[in-house]
Amino acid sequence: MNIAVAQSGGPTAAINASLLGVYREAKRSGKVDKVYGALNGIEGVIDDRLVILNEKLDTPEKEELLRQTPSTVLGSCRRKLPAPEIATDVYERIFGVFAKYEIGAFFYIGGNDSMDTIDKLSQYGEMTGSMIRFVGVPKTIDNDLLFTDHTPGFGSAAKYVAATVQEIIRDSSVYALDSVTIVEVMGRNAGWLTASLCVLKAIGEEAPHLIYLPERPFKVSDFISDINEVRQTRRAVVVAVSEGIRLDFEDHADDGRHQVLDGFGHVGQMAGAGKALERVVRRELGIKVRAIELNVMQRCSSHIASLTDITEAEEIGAAAVNAALSGETGVMMTIERLSDEPYRVRYSQTKLHGVAGLEKKFPTEWINDEGNGVKDEAIKYFFPLIQGEVPIRYENGLPRHFKL
Repeated sequence: MNIAVAQSGGPTAAINASLLGVYREAKRSGKVDKVYGALNGIEGVIDDRLVILNEKLDTPEKEELLRQTPSTVLGSCRRKLPAPEIATDVYERIFGVFAKYEIGAFFYIGGNDSMDTIDKLSQYGEMTGSMIRFVGVPKTIDNDLLFTDHTPGFGSAAKYVAATVQEIIRDSSVYALDSVTIVEVMGRNAGWLTASLCVLKAIGEEAPHLIYLPERPFKVSDFISDINEVRQTRRAVVVAVSEGIRLDFEDHADDGRHQVLDGFGHVGQMAGAGKALERVVRRELGIKVRAIELNVMQRCSSHIASLTDITEAEEIGAAAVNAALSGETGVMMTIERLSDEPYRVRYSQTKLHGVAGLEKKFPTEWINDEGNGVKDEAIKYFFPLIQGEVPIRYENGLPRHFKL
């Protein structure tokens, strides 16, 4: 049979490794003829824009370049499918394309919203008696998917954020001046990525001195008090905030943030918390203050990717193929942690019905009582996920990337 694979949602440094895992395992199995890639997620299936990956990845060198290339090489989308029982026309189109290319299994690499999409495809397939198998392959730097210990893409983002903030810490201490540096980290509703900065304590860093997550209420007055308390012993204060913290300004114009909704009704852009807090610190404390928004670099930086993350991303893509070939459908692949030391995991699957559209929040028991820091117990969870460095192929001093 032939299979098809697509990528969706926000890019990561590891999503192409999962694509490679699907492709390599399909070839190795001897049970798959052609591997099709749909351009721009489910939209590529709807519009019949498929490419034959066997022709694009025709050398081992190209496969290795794909593995080290960040973002979604097939392109992405944020299109929400209607319920299959009330709008069959789009599903008839999708399944018509699957029939045209003799697709026996479809793999969707993505996060919460992508799992919603493939869940609906699986439901329609069940309604119509289709034999096509549907498997979700998780990825998100937000690390907020249920029933999996962590998600591919998160470890590399955490490694990048920690390394970057470590460099910011060095820069912030250059001058003999009182200062506040506010680093805004991605995390719409779940603070996993911001919280992962606690790993810096494991290498002797005292900063970030304050960490704020969306899982706890945020009060601007407490924020200023927290900074003043740190200033009693530290000249340069470094603060990390999740982009999704809810600021309690009475005048919402002070917030300075505007909401842009994506196709799933979620806030697609939520940047601005750091800048809003910068204005508050400047007004209330009158000292040097700078807000740094790490922005898309958190999800597209592969030059400092975690080897653990990239390896697991490829392995879970391969596990998805094996699951489909063994008859599994309507499932999302998961990572189960077996131990921290030594770090060991295994791959399994869970039904999509319990995953799609839901979020896993950062555990509140790992947040300190003051709501401005992360307890040391969280370090053993994060630390294995950022280990190892990916060997990168360079050309003229710069990393090489695979392009379709």
